[in-house]
Amino acid sequence: MEVEKAEAFHEPVMVEEVLEVLKGANGGTILDGTLGGGGHTEAMLSRWPECRVIGVDRDPEAVQAARKRLQPFSDRLRVLEMRFDHAMDDAQMNQEGLDGALLDLGVSSWQLDADHRGFAFRRGLPLDMRMNAAGGGITAADFLNRTEEHEMARVFREYGEEPRARGLAREIGRRRGGRPFRTSDDLVAAFSGVLGRTPRPREMARVFQALRIVVNQELPVLSQTLPRIRDALRPQGVLVVISYHSLEDRIVKNSFRDWSSDCVCPPGLPVCVCDQVPHGAPLFRKPQRPSEEEIQRNPRSRSSLMRAWRKAA
Repeated sequence: MEVEKAEAFHEPVMVEEVLEVLKGANGGTILDGTLGGGGHTEAMLSRWPECRVIGVDRDPEAVQAARKRLQPFSDRLRVLEMRFDHAMDDAQMNQEGLDGALLDLGVSSWQLDADHRGFAFRRGLPLDMRMNAAGGGITAADFLNRTEEHEMARVFREYGEEPRARGLAREIGRRRGGRPFRTSDDLVAAFSGVLGRTPRPREMARVFQALRIVVNQELPVLSQTLPRIRDALRPQGVLVVISYHSLEDRIVKNSFRDWSSDCVCPPGLPVCVCDQVPHGAPLFRKPQRPSEEEIQRNPRSRSSLMRAWRKAA
């Protein structure tokens, strides 16, 4: 599919706030681990003429859009089409290090609005939800049709914080015996059977969030990648993470806390045995949120939370 305008792919969130936090890296190398349509990277490259960016995204359509948008800066940009955890094996990053890094997590506006991607619960959409459909892996339909009920219930409960997780898993198990799940209509019908009414948009959003997370392994990938980015940062390098739900934010918050502590021993030990030295410190105690003006302009920014951490000298 041809993307006519890269700007339409995704409106970047909290651009000025991100630039303010990363301004110390304005003459160095910055990792944009979730390149998307390239909005944050464009802001950095256009504002800071000495800056170099390594842009990473697993979505080939996002990479296509970003390359088009960022063509004027191609001499200061490397684009890697892969998951950001795989990008941490890049030899250049490991040898030269990073002065800053940004992860803008979640799903882009374009992905949500593109019917063929199956991220939304509009009528008749395929249950896909893969960030990179060409890369293989299970779809949301595969998960619903093949997974044991107890595992489905766990995913809905833990990743979607859905209180009816067990009932929904049971209803899916009952229905898929007659006809496999293929579209959003199948899942909405199953949830309606549990509720005795049509699910509200917020209720369906929880279930779709859970499916998207498990299909793309989002939380394990985030947990495994954060310390690798930390280790790749040069002294005084800054890591910025924008998350969109409490599960992501909790991982980021706990990681930044542990990296900044001088002791991570289990509670109850009479003396410290870990001998940990703090790696650095968060730049602010509570996450930053978008301004009311930005929320009015881009309502999908409403749930975004930005945290930042600086590595020690």
